[in-house]
Amino acid sequence: MRIGVDVGGTRVEAIALDETGRVLLRRGTPTGQGDYDATVGAIAGLVHAFEEELSLHGTVGVAIPGTVSPASGLVKNARRAWLDGRPLERDLTDRLERTVRLATDAGCFTLSEARDGAGLGTRVVFGVLLGPGCRGGLVVDGRLIAGANAIAGEWGHNPLPWPEGQEWPGLPCHCGRRGCIETFLSESGLTGDHREVTGAILEAPDILARAEAGDAAALATLTRYEHRLARALAGLVNVLDPDVIVLGGRLASSSRLGEEVSQIWGRFAFSDKLVNRLRSPLHGESSGVRGAAFLW
Repeated sequence: MRIGVDVGGTRVEAIALDETGRVLLRRGTPTGQGDYDATVGAIAGLVHAFEEELSLHGTVGVAIPGTVSPASGLVKNARRAWLDGRPLERDLTDRLERTVRLATDAGCFTLSEARDGAGLGTRVVFGVLLGPGCRGGLVVDGRLIAGANAIAGEWGHNPLPWPEGQEWPGLPCHCGRRGCIETFLSESGLTGDHREVTGAILEAPDILARAEAGDAAALATLTRYEHRLARALAGLVNVLDPDVIVLGGRLASSSRLGEEVSQIWGRFAFSDKLVNRLRSPLHGESSGVRGAAFLW
C-alpha cells in the first residue's frame, strides 16, 4: 500500500491507498505546532498505526509547506518555522526504517490532480494553491518536477507582471524582496488590499462571502484580485504553456474566480488565442495527501 501524509499548520493528515488508488484508511492528528520532534512523532505514529491496523507495510510520501534543499538535505522555504533548517527527510527515514519521499504541498496537490483529477489525460499540469501563501507545482507526463534547486513551481516569488498604479514597487515579502506575486495573491494580500482601500478589517473568507452577496466594496477588492491573478497566470502561461492550470486553496473557493480570470488573461499572454484550461480541483482538499501517497 501507499501511505501519504500532509503536514499542515495545526494538523497532520494521513491516507492509505491500495494499488488501485482506493482509500483504505484516513486519519488526522495534531501537528505539534512549533515542536519539530512532536511533528516527526505525529507522522511516524500515524504510519505505524495504519500498518498495524491494516496488517500491511507501506511506502511513505510526505507533503510539506516547503522543500528539501538538494545542497544541505535540510527543509527550506517552509511556512512553518519549526521545520526550516531541519533534516526532516533523514529523520523520518531513520524513524520509519525505510526511505521516505518528501515534496511540496503544492506539488503533491498537482500530482494528485494530474493523475486522476482535473488534469487527467493531459501532459502538462500546473497546480496553484492560493491561501496563506501562493505556491505552485508542475507535473509533466505524470511526473512531479522538482527542478535542479527543488524550487520548481515557486511562481509566487516572482514579481507581479505588468504592475499598475500603486502596485509598484509592492509590499515587502518574507523572502526579503518586494512586490512578489505572493504579497498580492495570498490571503494577507487580499485582506491588506481591502483594508488599504476601504479601511475595513476583514478576513479573506468574509471578503469573498460579501463579494458573492453583492457588497460593492468587497466586489471591487475581488475584481482587483482577479485582475492580478490573471496577469500572474498569463506570465506563467508565457513560460510553461501548460495544458491545464488547477486552482486550489481557500481563496480559489470563489465561484466566479476561474470564469473572470479566463476572460482577462488572454490580454497578457503571448498568443492570439489561449486554449489552456483553468479548472477547479476534482479532489478538493484531499489532493495534497493523495498526491503525497502517489510520490511512490
